[in-house]
Amino acid sequence: MTNKDIQWPSDSITLVYSGEDYFSRLERIISESQFEIHIQIYLFENDAVGKRILSALKEAASRNVKIYLLLDGFGSFLFPDETIRDLKQCGINFRFFSPLLSMNSFYLGRRLHHKVIVSDAKTALIGGINIADKYHGSKKEMAWLDYAIQINGEIASPLQELCKTIYFKKRGFQKKINPFIYNTAKKFCVNILQNDWLNRKNEICDAYVKYIRNAENEIIIMGSYFLPGKKIINALKKASQNKVKIKLILTGKSDLPLTKLATSYIYSKLLKYNIEIYEWELSVLHGKAAVIDGRWTTIGSFNLNNLSSYGSIEMNVEINSPEFSEIYLLELNQIIGKCEKITPESFHFKSTLASIFSRWLSYHITRGIEIIITYLPYKRFRNFY
Repeated sequence: MTNKDIQWPSDSITLVYSGEDYFSRLERIISESQFEIHIQIYLFENDAVGKRILSALKEAASRNVKIYLLLDGFGSFLFPDETIRDLKQCGINFRFFSPLLSMNSFYLGRRLHHKVIVSDAKTALIGGINIADKYHGSKKEMAWLDYAIQINGEIASPLQELCKTIYFKKRGFQKKINPFIYNTAKKFCVNILQNDWLNRKNEICDAYVKYIRNAENEIIIMGSYFLPGKKIINALKKASQNKVKIKLILTGKSDLPLTKLATSYIYSKLLKYNIEIYEWELSVLHGKAAVIDGRWTTIGSFNLNNLSSYGSIEMNVEINSPEFSEIYLLELNQIIGKCEKITPESFHFKSTLASIFSRWLSYHITRGIEIIITYLPYKRFRNFY
């Protein structure tokens, strides 16, 4: 049975995997759209996958579907001008969020980092997956490891309104989406969490801290660029002291080697808290997710680091459901089974004076970069995005 043969329930949530699963769903969502599509994404590459999605968007535009494409000015800096002109000629509304070379966007750290697609106010894809070949994979190379959530139902309506606000409004993204509970047994409570520190939105960070601090049994976190601040570290320490089992799935093969080294600098502290560390080596790990106590799951664009906490605009899906958590836990445990476990013995065995210094230097350079691009250029020349 192919993806196109599956009948999507009117009210449902589905775990979506990077690779063909994600892009075939996205293509189908676009092809079945009748009225309006919003795509807001950090990275949109003009490669084979990008052209495939652009072709689907052009076809939808030919059917008079209103399309609004918003790309981050830094992440999609290389998106071709010729392609933009072509999209606009097809009737597709296009703009960059905070163009990199604009006097209106001196605040470098505030990027549009979320990955959101909404169609006809009834179907949405939210996660950490960008539109690029590396998230699809090939016969020779695995797709970057990441996830998304497909939501079919009434929560997509306020989400579409939020996308409109971000696309059209110059500032003040203050809309909040209320939790969405569906089916008579109320087995699922779905919430859209946002992080935009400049507009006093800290919903994702606050949710992580809350659920980690109140954990009773088990915490599993997948983190691609894992460099948490004091709040998260202290929450993990408290959970450890409460005898909560904590597992971290971190990247062993990274597209940002400096960040990978910076993360390994805090391994000693994490291991001291009896936190289990697993490194994924089979592909680049890009996922940002967690399951706590087998009932709370979050998946989205939010990295556990200060850049996501205090700089970028982020979006996660929060799902309170033992049934859904069980599905995702099965996936995460399979991932853990393919990871290399970092133990105190193996970590210290591999440590040399050179590697210790390299980690220390990488950590402080990375922290310094985060400070520069999130805190120092706080005031813009003009308050427009």
